[in-house]
Amino acid sequence: MEEEFVLVEASTGHLANRAEDVLAGAGRYQIDLQEEIAQYQVESASGICTDMGRLRDELAAARRALIERAARHDARLAATGTPVLGLTMPTPLTNSPRYHRMAQEMGALTNDLAICGCHVHIGLPDDESKIFVSNHLRPWLPTLLALGANSPYWLYGDTGYASWRYLVWNRWPTSGVPPHFDSAAEYRTARDEIVASGAAIDAGMLYWDVRLSARHPTLELRVSDVAPTVEEAVLMAALVRAIAATALSSGAPPVKLPPHLLKVAMWRAARDGLEGFGIDPVTGAPTPASTIAASLLRWVRPALEFAGDYGMVSDGIDRLLLDGTGAARQRRAFARRGRLDDVVGFLVAQTAPV
Repeated sequence: MEEEFVLVEASTGHLANRAEDVLAGAGRYQIDLQEEIAQYQVESASGICTDMGRLRDELAAARRALIERAARHDARLAATGTPVLGLTMPTPLTNSPRYHRMAQEMGALTNDLAICGCHVHIGLPDDESKIFVSNHLRPWLPTLLALGANSPYWLYGDTGYASWRYLVWNRWPTSGVPPHFDSAAEYRTARDEIVASGAAIDAGMLYWDVRLSARHPTLELRVSDVAPTVEEAVLMAALVRAIAATALSSGAPPVKLPPHLLKVAMWRAARDGLEGFGIDPVTGAPTPASTIAASLLRWVRPALEFAGDYGMVSDGIDRLLLDGTGAARQRRAFARRGRLDDVVGFLVAQTAPV
């Protein structure tokens, strides 16, 4: 699992271009901590985890290490899909030939990449099983986006969306929901055609919401904003693994939501989060997002129970329904006094593992 974060100034809450300083010497933690495309972003990656307890421990350790390093440089760590204060355009790029080439090829698309996501990698035995699971994930992508929505603010204001990060990222030519593929060979053909077109410099730039990882033997889910808390990150991982297990054990064909409805469903999820309406993946009808989440939980319950994760996931979804998603909680932090710096302070506080 990979988590992306922004660094903010300890004194003002504005973005802090200190990733290089924060990560210098981080190797002593024996944790995979990395730079990202912007100088105010850092990323952590867990190892291969076979149970959610170990994943929880690894994510918490990575966050603690980054928080400690940031504090040494008058910065704080914030888990938010988009920054609340201090966006600088164009993006101050990390000094990497790859990132500079991306900026050259993609132009102004790289100007405002202050966005942070949560990536879940699921180990599967072969590419055919990855495509099969990817097809099963497609109709649930809006629900996963809604559950993880955590980016309502942008350029000092409320966007009216629960996940503005998704809208910003969806402008890229290789982002969004992937097509339904009938085979791994069809996927590889599409990948090669996209790279040949120049819309991606290599397979690593296929930024679909779920994709075959270019670096690992995994299927990678990329749809969600970075989780506000470690517990919510673990919840997302458990749900994605359960969808994969349920799909493989059933062997049933995936639900094929028409492309126009799936596009609308993604927009509704980005706008409403869990608090509003979504598009039911079976009926195609507008339905409360909480009802669709309950349907997903029922479908994957046997897989969750087999893994020993059902209680944790059920309680986690109940908490989201009661307390709100990350986006809803950010808005509540603002509503108390009408101050965006209160939102930043709230983000910093909840990012820290308890």
